Amino acid sequence: MRYFIEIAYNGANYFGWQIQPNAITVQEVLEGKLSILLKTEIKVTGAGRTDAGVHAKQLFAHFDCNEITNISELLFRLNSFLPKDISISEIFEVKKDAHARFDAVEREYEYMVSLKKDPFVDGFAYQIHNKPDVELMNKAAKTLLDHNDFQCFSRSKTDVKTYYCNIKKAFWEEENEQLIFTISADRFLRNMVRAIVGTLLDVGYHKTSLESFQKIVEDKDRGKAGASAPAHGLYLTKVTYPETIIK
Repeated sequence: MRYFIEIAYNGANYFGWQIQPNAITVQEVLEGKLSILLKTEIKVTGAGRTDAGVHAKQLFAHFDCNEITNISELLFRLNSFLPKDISISEIFEVKKDAHARFDAVEREYEYMVSLKKDPFVDGFAYQIHNKPDVELMNKAAKTLLDHNDFQCFSRSKTDVKTYYCNIKKAFWEEENEQLIFTISADRFLRNMVRAIVGTLLDVGYHKTSLESFQKIVEDKDRGKAGASAPAHGLYLTKVTYPETIIK
């Protein structure tokens, strides 16, 4: 039987989601705890992979096992067993061919920027000292919706077959001494959101013009885009699926 699991985590202590040699990851920890509780080897497949230090408010993964007779009890025991920086909010049965990665139709990220020193967001937002031109950054962000090839914002050494993404929204908001960048798309490339944020901040500081921003996207050259914003300000906030995956 196949189950979906909804996960949230503070990524500070992990080298991202995906299992890798000689580094602790969220996937590794989750698989280990599930395997112990279910008394069989469990492999989980996530909706995507977050980089080292990136957080997730909502990420889904799927795993296969025999029928779970008491999901509520498993949920309680799993949360008790996991470290404090990983939590599970839901486990539910889905159709046997449902896939956490391939069935996702939309993913949403937020990037948090703090405009002042704040001990309560330390490690959870990128602190900057001078406020950028938010209106200009929003003008640049809006142009992303007119493009679909984002090679310029992708990590250089990657194994993807296409750089095409359908961005559905991208905008900045200011709230309580913070700037929040929200972006959603059908898929994202590795390092894409952090590279976009870094380049948009260059626009906000008048280092890059709107015309130059457009040309960066059109030229498809990562070397011309801005530096990636730090990982600790980035959150995967939402993954959306069609209702048809539910059994």
